[in-house]
Amino acid sequence: RINTLKITIKDCIRRLEKKNWKLTPIPWCEEGFWIEHNDRRDVGNLWEHHMGYIYVQEAASMIPPIVLNPQPHEAILDMSASPGSKATQIAQMMNNTGILVANDYKGDRLAALGVNVQRVSALKTIISLMPGQNIKNVLFDRILLDAPCSGTGTIGKSLKTIDMWNPSMVTRLSKQQKQLLENAWRLLKPNGTLVYSTCTLEPEEDEGVISWFVESHSDAVVDKIKEKELPGLKRSPAVMEFDGKKFDEQVKNCLRIWPQDNYTEGFFVARIVKK
Repeated sequence: RINTLKITIKDCIRRLEKKNWKLTPIPWCEEGFWIEHNDRRDVGNLWEHHMGYIYVQEAASMIPPIVLNPQPHEAILDMSASPGSKATQIAQMMNNTGILVANDYKGDRLAALGVNVQRVSALKTIISLMPGQNIKNVLFDRILLDAPCSGTGTIGKSLKTIDMWNPSMVTRLSKQQKQLLENAWRLLKPNGTLVYSTCTLEPEEDEGVISWFVESHSDAVVDKIKEKELPGLKRSPAVMEFDGKKFDEQVKNCLRIWPQDNYTEGFFVARIVKK
């Protein structure tokens, strides 16, 4: 992703093409490009990376901030922000206005987050360290909860996920996701927007969490993510029934992306508006 806080898209493309890097636009993100080179793979060693002109992230991970649609001068929370790909994208979309709180729950995870926030010059960002369930006494216009998950959408690039996966892990994470979602809702202003996302394909962590949430919150509306918001993105229908349980009808408005849809990681995204 080209960081327009520090360089224009045109200038960055010109710099990279001079070094024989090929950039192919990602249809759903104006600043996003797939990058490749005939002889090199070390994008992280580029001077443009060190200077914060570009941020290397998965193409599908650009989707949650776009769906969140942050506006200038708002107060926004990224509840589980490390290593900072989505937080820095939000800061970029806000053009360094308003305030962004980038939170994570482990000190060792904050190292990468702090470096990346500084590297891209996300100047209106506060970094906080606490479990997302413990944040209180503050309200936000928009909240991104890119929840801790089992990560089965990343198996194509991270085979260790197969060794780590087990049913009890999914059940445990589902409970944690619900706790985080509950607190995020308490922190959201009326008429505010909450985006819940994961990089897992497990319905128990995706549609099941959203179905449980809207069934227990009458002021929650799952907002349909329109095709024009994410042009060129191939999507698949949400799972409406799993393990003998039918999910709430609002779940059909969620976004499910299988790895084979766009040759990216698998992702799940839901946008919930507080009435």
